[in-house]
Amino acid sequence: MFTLKRIETANQDVKKSRFLAFAAPITDEQAAKDFLAAHSDPTANHNCWAWRIGQAYRFSDDGEPSGTAGKPILAAIDGQELDRVAVVVTRWFGGILLGSGGLVRAYGGTAALCLRAAEKIEMIETVRATVALDFSDMALIKARLLARDVAIINESFTDKGPVLTVELRKDEAEATLTMVVDLSRGKAVVSLDD
Repeated sequence: MFTLKRIETANQDVKKSRFLAFAAPITDEQAAKDFLAAHSDPTANHNCWAWRIGQAYRFSDDGEPSGTAGKPILAAIDGQELDRVAVVVTRWFGGILLGSGGLVRAYGGTAALCLRAAEKIEMIETVRATVALDFSDMALIKARLLARDVAIINESFTDKGPVLTVELRKDEAEATLTMVVDLSRGKAVVSLDD
């Protein structure tokens, strides 16, 4: 899955109607609502939109015939394997009726045009883990974790040694934590956070 690096825009004219799309990365439903509110134009005839965050999604036809705007925008998001993305397509009516098929193509096409132009970044699922070490193992294990692009989120100390909170790729978590235990000769205590 991918998300967008930044806000992107695209526009096209279809039979004298003007379509303007904005797409953006979002983190949660409130961010989607804020983005849609900021990029909808109250002077336009329609502000149709869709967003997806994992399995959650919403879309709106904003007065267009049912299924002719929001669903095609969502299909454009899904068709490019995007997640955590919101898209709003604004239409200024040009006087020529497009029909259901024309609306689907115009809204979906404008959204797809915008999303194709956008710079994408791969979304990597991560997990957090806690690693309790001896002081003597700290330098070596921290160096190896950083070499594997593991983020050290927090570092605290107890009378027994350092305790690291780390964020690592989910698909590499087991191998990375096994490496930590092996490097410490079985003394490190590791646990995945829920």
